[in-house]
Amino acid sequence: MRTTLTLDPDVAAALERFREPRDLTLKVAVNEAIRHGLKALEAPPEKSRPRYRIRPWSAGRLLVENVDDVAEALAVAEGEDFR
Repeated sequence: MRTTLTLDPDVAAALERFREPRDLTLKVAVNEAIRHGLKALEAPPEKSRPRYRIRPWSAGRLLVENVDDVAEALAVAEGEDFR
């Protein structure tokens, strides 16, 4: 079948990147891309994995009022001799 095909710029660039190293004509590259795309669309959906759930854990209250003060946070965590 002969037809005119208008490609979006990003698709044309991707097709060109696929075509050049393989030394394919544009016709062959477009047919390959469409074939693979149609196979992927027709394939049954992959089985989803079971969801991984994380249970929340309380670490207790925050020991420092403002964590923006790194020196204070280190002094509380490691003692005054943190340097």
